Amino acid sequence: MWLKGLNGGHSGTDIHCGFGNANKLMNRLLMCGVAHGLRIATIDGGSLRNAIPRESVATFVLPADQVAAFGKSINELTAIIISEYRTTDPELTIEMSAAEVTGEVMEAKDQQRFLRAVQACPNGIHRMSPDVEGLTQTSNNLARIELKDGQYTVMCPTRSSVDSEKFDEADTIKAVFELAGAEVKYTGAYPGWTPRPDGAIVKLMSTIYRERFKEEAHVLACHAGLECGILGTNYPKMEMISFGPTIHGAHSPDERVRISSVQKYWGFLLETLERI
Repeated sequence: MWLKGLNGGHSGTDIHCGFGNANKLMNRLLMCGVAHGLRIATIDGGSLRNAIPRESVATFVLPADQVAAFGKSINELTAIIISEYRTTDPELTIEMSAAEVTGEVMEAKDQQRFLRAVQACPNGIHRMSPDVEGLTQTSNNLARIELKDGQYTVMCPTRSSVDSEKFDEADTIKAVFELAGAEVKYTGAYPGWTPRPDGAIVKLMSTIYRERFKEEAHVLACHAGLECGILGTNYPKMEMISFGPTIHGAHSPDERVRISSVQKYWGFLLETLERI
């Protein structure tokens, strides 16, 4: 079974868009098949841990006398899912075909625990910022699932500008998978970076932007992992700002930069350095 055509996107800056998550949707389809005796052989969902998954492929086996009934159930659920995501992910398709299955399938008990854990795993916005309007404060993205020969790996980047809230969300995910008998590890943490819109560097660069481009700068807070969080942890009194050229589709196969914006921001940087 192949689920494809979702928008994907950056797991931080696009998490509020409500795009479909291929791993969550594939899990929904597989759970539908449990009543028909479905047993999972492989799952390959998502790609990068910092991208919302656009595709997932799963192979499984079914009792011969359940194939027709399963096909009917999946067709009905497919129509429901496509209808749910017709606005945010209009290119979504779900296809099914016969395939050769090699290796082991999951034990029924292990499969039940795995599917329930993925179903219960938080995905999307956990909390919006109470201080910055429209800013996602804490979120999780069920980014990557690899399953083969009864073993699986699940990767979730949990983000927040408030470290305590980030670890609370991570502990929730840990509890879900530990209840399913999985081993959970925390790796690759990015410290939070609290926005300071009234900082001196923000005011200076806003002034330079206005002078150079004859318009007001759009000063925003961003729900993404940045090196500024690491620097700020070690140098808490340092003023920081993040800026750069216009990028679309970050951390996806569609990632691209607007070439005309590169020169614009290069000159902006040079003048800022001269006036600091």
